[in-house]
Formats: sequence, C-alpha cells, structure tokens
Amino acid sequence: MVYKIRIILDAEEDIFRDLEIEAHNTLEEFHNALTQAFGFLGNEMASFYTCDENWKQDEEIALFDMSETGSDVRLMNETFLEDVLTEDSPKMIYVYDFLNMWTFFVELADIVEKVDGHPYPNVLFSFGELPESPPERKFESENSAFDFDDTFENYDDLDFDENWN
Repeated sequence: MVYKIRIILDAEEDIFRDLEIEAHNTLEEFHNALTQAFGFLGNEMASFYTCDENWKQDEEIALFDMSETGSDVRLMNETFLEDVLTEDSPKMIYVYDFLNMWTFFVELADIVEKVDGHPYPNVLFSFGELPESPPERKFESENSAFDFDDTFENYDDLDFDENWN
C-alpha cells in the first residue's frame, strides 16, 4: 500500500508538501524523503512524535539514541510507517534540528494501491517556500495552577543573608 501524506510547517503562512510513500518504509526513509522535499540537508537531529487527534504530543521516535545508557527510545530505522500512522491514528508531529525547532504537522490523507513502475517516495504537490529561519516558537504552559507572582510576596522575609552557608 502507498500512503499519501501532507506535511505542514507550523507557521502562520501556508507551507506544505504532499508526499506518497510505501507503507512498509521505515520512519528513517520517510524522514529522508521529508527533508529532501523541504530542501533540508538532512544532517540534523530529528524526531517524530505520535500524537492524538488534537496534536497532543506523545511518544518520541528518534533518529538516533543519544542517551548514555541505551534507553528504550524507539528509533526511526526500526519503526515502520504503517505501525505508527494509521487510519485510526493519522497524525504525527515531526521536529527537525532541535536548535532551530523546525516543527511540522504530519497527517495521513489517503491509502492507495501501489502503481507498478512508479517511483516512491514521490512529492505529489509542493506549496510555499520554506523561510530562511524557522517560525518563532512560544513555549507556554496550558493553564498552570501555580502562580509564580504570588509565591513570594516579600523577598525580605526569606532571610537569605542569615541562612546562607
């Protein structure tokens, strides 16, 4: 089977690519096709994240295991597209280059039969030009019950000078 997937840059302006790729490909092969479709060199760290229907991030699937202990991180080269992107869970988040945080929404649009002699992966449609730098990200929490402004009303009452070691 062949997946038709739309990859959208998380930005105010519309920038997306529609790709078709065989369902049995690994996420590493999908990562390579995705970086080429957007014009990246593909030499930066990247991860896919499974998510729910509201794009709430869940499990990480990394390009490399960077932990010192050899943790249980799922790896792209060991994970197949058809195992994480399905009709029941058609969305993922993709982050490329953790210093710049290029963030993309990945969504399964259709599953079709493979056409013999047709090359895969294939860019079906390209819309918009990638900006020179990634869109600015705002890292804000959702409705935190902890109010930092009310934590210490008077810093003079803390006696830092008296209790400092």
